[in-house]
Amino acid sequence: MLHNRSVPPSTIIPVLNYPDVNAAAVWLCAAFGFRIRLRIGDHRIQLKMGEAASEGNLVVGEGTVSTDVSHSTMIRVPDANAHCEQAREHGATILKPPTDHPYGERQYNAQDFAGHRWTFTQSIADIAPEDWGGESVDL
Repeated sequence: MLHNRSVPPSTIIPVLNYPDVNAAAVWLCAAFGFRIRLRIGDHRIQLKMGEAASEGNLVVGEGTVSTDVSHSTMIRVPDANAHCEQAREHGATILKPPTDHPYGERQYNAQDFAGHRWTFTQSIADIAPEDWGGESVDL
């Protein structure tokens, strides 16, 4: 699988929504020992845990838990197109088809039979976060 600096290297990446991502990141770092890996505007922050880059990663996203989905799970896959077709064949609701993004990822969004939201992501280029508006903090 291609490595992309703009995406945490973990295979499974929880995405938790908070109304104030900056306050959430400060609290999660202080309370649980996470470190900020990457800032994405004022709406998303990647956190990491442990010394090795792939030990543990978490994304804090902007959202109000009472009106939006409170969380989703991002999974790194080698082929987003093939994975999407497999998911569709088995009854997943495809919310957004595979789409290439300027941060070097091809991603699609799906909902499972119980209503859980999933993002499947394939690295298609190694893009520096600063090239698309991100801010590297502790890669």
